Amino acid sequence: MEVGSHSFSAASKLFDKATRERSWLLYAWCRRCDDIADNQDKGGPLGNQGTPKEAEDRIQAIRVLTRRALDGQPTADFAFDALGMVASECGLTYEMANDVIGGFAMDATGFAPKNENDMLRYSYHVAGAVGIMMAKIMGVHDDDGETLDRANDLGLAFQIANISRDVVEDAAAGRVYIPATWLEEAGLTPGEHANPENRFILAGVMPRMIALMQKHEDAARLGAKRLPFRSRWAVLAAANIYGAIGRKVLTRGQKAWDTRTRVNDAEKMWHVATAFFQAVWNRPSGPQEPIIWSRHDFRPVAGW
Repeated sequence: MEVGSHSFSAASKLFDKATRERSWLLYAWCRRCDDIADNQDKGGPLGNQGTPKEAEDRIQAIRVLTRRALDGQPTADFAFDALGMVASECGLTYEMANDVIGGFAMDATGFAPKNENDMLRYSYHVAGAVGIMMAKIMGVHDDDGETLDRANDLGLAFQIANISRDVVEDAAAGRVYIPATWLEEAGLTPGEHANPENRFILAGVMPRMIALMQKHEDAARLGAKRLPFRSRWAVLAAANIYGAIGRKVLTRGQKAWDTRTRVNDAEKMWHVATAFFQAVWNRPSGPQEPIIWSRHDFRPVAGW
């Protein structure tokens, strides 16, 4: 986790010992699946994706190993065995895991969102579904649908921040996650949108992206209100850090992609300290608009 995600690593240390270690086990599975799907190492540069058949074979390998792990069978891969361990302790199901694998399958088939709903549906699979699994690790019951919905919101917010930050890196790998309709409205062609000469116009799309991130971040804070203190503190710290990444992309404008947008260690400490007082106060205001959506609006995608 310290290699693959500095932000998650910082926030995870705030959990109580059992939740912290379970979150690391879940992260190990997510990171391993991502590395297998993208033929990379700990989230590093994308490897050669090979043929569509080879990409599909990697997804099938993930599904088989995940099924074995959740059936309590050895997999000869630590990360999958880790998932089996935490699943047996916290009630994680194959349906939950399969929703996450669906995101890898979407990438393997060259997915690119046509509209906002497509982007949110993809974000559900790669991050919102992980948020729901994390909520289970934090002790949220299956019948507490409201808190599970808000855990999904947190994942959506994180992924929108990632998409905003990684536009140029994704484009270099032949991937586009900003909705095609948004780019077309701005006069940009998907695939050429991240070229240096287009970044001033691209920066004009970011207020819409970050406003969407903020909406789901604010909704997620309402769910954090119901968590135990240590879990609430960790979730709010992660929300602060990832929200700061998105807002930095916005304020940097067309220079947002000259270098990778980061939250430095001093800023992380500030966000962690701020989250502590937010967790103590525990009176989030929520998003400006009424919440009329749930996790079921984003899952599943037929065919993935």
